[in-house]
Amino acid sequence: MTQTIPGLADHTTTHTLLDTLRAQPQRPLEFHLHGERLVPPGYHVTEVKAVTVESMDCGGKANAWRETIIQLMDGSAEEAQAGFMTNRKFLAIYDRVVKHISVRDEAEVRFEYGNSVTSAMQYHVTHIEPQAERVIVHLRTPGVQCKAGDACGQPTTSAEAEDACAPGSGCCGPATTDLITLG
Repeated sequence: MTQTIPGLADHTTTHTLLDTLRAQPQRPLEFHLHGERLVPPGYHVTEVKAVTVESMDCGGKANAWRETIIQLMDGSAEEAQAGFMTNRKFLAIYDRVVKHISVRDEAEVRFEYGNSVTSAMQYHVTHIEPQAERVIVHLRTPGVQCKAGDACGQPTTSAEAEDACAPGSGCCGPATTDLITLG
């Protein structure tokens, strides 16, 4: 099974996250998006998902990969006053989960978060930043892109890609109006 997610060359693995957190002394664990705190204090880890994705891109290439998705949820006002979960508590929750489900170290790790103001979304991890007083997991929003890459709309030298989805063929976009018939 391919472990590289098509179109996503730079991602953080589950192993990288865990190793970084395990190497730190007990510190509050925060989640930031574009340099601003996304998840408020008092959050919960509500679910850890080991996901297998099987797909076919618009160029006709089958892909498969694994992801680890960790769902976060806001806590109560009282829990928020108590502060952020520590990296040690986070790891204790994770370690308890992996005794029951198979999570792959090489899988990309994502965090899923949403609340009454922010729509639930799965965020990529750009990097983990240990600081003297806390550990920050930096997130970025996901994007949508053509997974067929150069084979669809860009010049290519691959004969196989040209056969599957030649540039300008429209395999990744809407059909031109001259190809549409109404009956």
